[in-house]
Amino acid sequence: MGNNVNNGYNGSNGLTPEVLRELRRPRPYPAVSLTMPTNRRDPRAEADAVRLRNLLAEAGHRLEADPDVDKRARVALRTQLDRALAEVDLSHTLDGLLLLADGQEHRIWYLPREVPERVVLSDSYLTRNLVAATAQSRPYWVLGVAADRATLWSGSGESLREHRADGFPMAAPEESWDVEREERIGDTPSTFTDEETRKFLRSVDDAVGAVLARRPRPLHLVGLAPALALLEEAGNATRSAVGRLVKGGLVDGPAPVLLKELQPVIEEYARREKEEVLTRLDEAKGRRTFAAGLDEVWESVREKRAELVALEEHYRRTVRVHDGHLVALDDAPASVAAGHNDVRDDIVDELVETALDGGADVVFLPDGTLAAHDRIAAVLRF
Repeated sequence: MGNNVNNGYNGSNGLTPEVLRELRRPRPYPAVSLTMPTNRRDPRAEADAVRLRNLLAEAGHRLEADPDVDKRARVALRTQLDRALAEVDLSHTLDGLLLLADGQEHRIWYLPREVPERVVLSDSYLTRNLVAATAQSRPYWVLGVAADRATLWSGSGESLREHRADGFPMAAPEESWDVEREERIGDTPSTFTDEETRKFLRSVDDAVGAVLARRPRPLHLVGLAPALALLEEAGNATRSAVGRLVKGGLVDGPAPVLLKELQPVIEEYARREKEEVLTRLDEAKGRRTFAAGLDEVWESVREKRAELVALEEHYRRTVRVHDGHLVALDDAPASVAAGHNDVRDDIVDELVETALDGGADVVFLPDGTLAAHDRIAAVLRF
């Protein structure tokens, strides 16, 4: 296996359940996971390049000093790390960089979320920062539909790209006219009443339903009003769409134009989602199925009692685990801060990954929304 470079938001946009399962599989020790914050405001800053070289040097020193790593494994892994260094493009970074490598491959992910500076050697890759960045960037689907063509687009944060798989793009079969019928009764088929069009749109709905079943995300529809009406009449899956852009000429994009046109629709859905989440949190308080603050929410997530976790987009804390509870280092007594308890410098990302693995919904809200709840809250199943 060679390499896999995930550029820009496509890094999180490209995290499918299949990719995540593959990343999490056990690997021959050592597999290297390297994370570091990057500066998207000044991509030419030399500081990022120096930090990356230093972290890779640290990884090399630890490989040399590890008695469980033989020479062949060490050389193979160093080769992959050197290739990764040559391929990282720090002029296109976002807020964080994730580099994964073993003796046969390396993968580079540019993340729209800040991550700590760290090198981990283990028998599997570290995935929590990638999972949290994907959740924060709010992946969604866009279906562009016309009477004779349909395209599917994968969106995430500031990125939108065409999904050319799972049968997409789709085109209606060549239409065959019944000339004798037309001559006999003057029946010229209408684009949006013709049964062949309905059949095509039913097949589009079936294909979208199959994609949503494997990769559930909010779905937005784009097209002329007659096409959207017929699509919803003909199918089932597309009735669950959360947003509609009634406009023609966008089935084939291009992506930047389609993304710009979609922005009001995406923002309106985010506003509705925020209101719905806050309503669910208020109702949970009345039922006493509510948790607030990092320690309470972390406990409910570990026990798989969380049904919904809401947190602010830029909420981050570094904590120690003390007597089974999380204590923020800023708030910790000197005896705790100076002790040997476990330090978690990306506990929020760890919480997000654990919550998703436990079947909870995770929603990121604008900063300040949850100030009254210490920036994180949960609706509990019981």
